[in-house]
Amino acid sequence: MSAEAVPDVTDVAAADDAAVVDDVLSEVHAELSRTLDGLRAALRSAAGQDGPLRPGALHVDLVAELGRRLAGPGKRVRPRLAHRGWLLAGGEDATRPGLLRVAAALELLHLFGLVQDDVMDRSDTRRGTPTVHVEASRRHTAHDGLGDPVLFGDSVAVLLGDLALAEAAALVAGCPPEVRHVWRVMTAELVEGQLLDVTHTADRRRDLATSRRIARFKSGRYTITRPLQLGALVAGADAALVDRLGTWGDLVGDAFALRDDVLGVWGDPEVTGKPAGDDLRSGKPTVLLVWAAEALPDADRHLLDACDAGGLDPAGTLALQHAMERAGVRQRAEDEIRRLTTRADRIVPRLTTDPDAAQALREVVRSVAWRSS
Repeated sequence: MSAEAVPDVTDVAAADDAAVVDDVLSEVHAELSRTLDGLRAALRSAAGQDGPLRPGALHVDLVAELGRRLAGPGKRVRPRLAHRGWLLAGGEDATRPGLLRVAAALELLHLFGLVQDDVMDRSDTRRGTPTVHVEASRRHTAHDGLGDPVLFGDSVAVLLGDLALAEAAALVAGCPPEVRHVWRVMTAELVEGQLLDVTHTADRRRDLATSRRIARFKSGRYTITRPLQLGALVAGADAALVDRLGTWGDLVGDAFALRDDVLGVWGDPEVTGKPAGDDLRSGKPTVLLVWAAEALPDADRHLLDACDAGGLDPAGTLALQHAMERAGVRQRAEDEIRRLTTRADRIVPRLTTDPDAAQALREVVRSVAWRSS
């Protein structure tokens, strides 16, 4: 980050009254607990008179695993932003249960996305904890399971993610049609963004338009824009406000996604919970690598070639990090983030005339764009 960058603000809770947010998040946690209790009861009922299972060493209690993963560390950005959208649309007590269902569903959708992403990226850890597929694979090996331990781990993770997605959809099923429509679009965006990421990585393609779409669909939209719109729609927002929230949210979401890319190359592993340079080792078609292809001098092109070939070792990854920084890629990213956040700030008066609400939105911008994890 450049010397003149805005100081890091890591907690979106700074954007809202902390006590109010804590109450909402506590209610969201309770909604998730009720959802999991209901799921466990439904499975027990479906088993009928079969009696309890006699689980083996490799048995996975999917409901318990969902609960454990949902309780992990995180900023709860999506429920917070759904709450913010609800407040901006004048949310009243009568629509609060709908807000809680949507916020809980967003947490389940996020878990689905993380588990899916970890499998596709072959990530070993998430926030310092072994990923679902790695943990299951290690158990398979430790207990001398039949078959391929990697396939076993991937299968467990896929099924856990499927269940999280299904439960998220069930929570939203009772919401008004406008909410269900945005939810459907958001889910499709997330999946398409992930698929474009996979296909463009394999194809060794780098074009700016696709890289921007990947970042927006698999990161910015389902983190910023759609939660805001969903919360507003639960409160009964009109189409004009929803559209304005979409414009503001996409600017902030693009900044969020670009910060993700910066952290994926230069982030501190002790803070991010992920190894630095992962995106380079896997050849991700990020905006940063598009810019690197434009800016790197001939002397450093071999590093990009190694990135394309999937052959970057730790020394090569470090060399490419330094080369990209020397070529101005990191500074270009910081400048772009600053432009996006400036444009977002200019839209705030179109979203609210309340000074406190306006300040809360500006703090949201700071917290997502200038974070360190």
